[in-house]
Amino acid sequence: SGINYGTHFMALYQRSPKPYRHDRELPFYFGVLIASILLISLYLTPHAAYPDFLQTVRYVAFHSISLATSLGFATSDYTFWPMFAQIWILFLGSFIACSGSTGGGIKLMRAIILYKQVYRELARAIHPNAVLPVRLGDQQIPDHILHAVLGFSFIYMVTIVTLTLVLSASGVELVTAFSAVVACLNNTGPGLSGVGPASNYSVLSDFATWVCTFAMLLGRLEIFTLLVVMTPAFWRK
Repeated sequence: SGINYGTHFMALYQRSPKPYRHDRELPFYFGVLIASILLISLYLTPHAAYPDFLQTVRYVAFHSISLATSLGFATSDYTFWPMFAQIWILFLGSFIACSGSTGGGIKLMRAIILYKQVYRELARAIHPNAVLPVRLGDQQIPDHILHAVLGFSFIYMVTIVTLTLVLSASGVELVTAFSAVVACLNNTGPGLSGVGPASNYSVLSDFATWVCTFAMLLGRLEIFTLLVVMTPAFWRK
């Protein structure tokens, strides 16, 4: 479910795996996912989180794939992991899902474009007069798409900070508030601390639950859709 459903459809329609080979996101998708699983597994091994390395890889792989694809299932309480591993697996669900998939977050395509845009700005600082178009494969990305990606990413970050502050002001502990907002905005399910896999969102107050519900709507509708509906200009004749 973390892969573009258009790619799935074309593969079924053509009865061929070629669409998967031509999907530019898939190498990044599997590369980041596999690298994250190995990194977290190697990091957890000295901490003896699980009896052996293979069992560590199995649990890390399940939780990583579960959060990355918005599945939301958990087979153990990963809040006992060191904080680095918890934060990494939480943010994995923020960007790794492919565009056109059922996953939430910024989506991998936007993350790739952001990386290329940052790289271009660094190159411009070194070579101010250079013409450096942002390319994805052999295609040049138009400026209006770059601006849209930057705008969405900015609103995404502002939404996380704002709703985290709102939850914290209502009495929710900071790690719980932050992870609840990120998990709801990405539609990944469990968060950390009080809303981790061994607990649920019933520990939150009614007000905090409504805030998380609003975050879920924002994330599922990709923020702009809901914000546009809420603006007075949308309802004006």
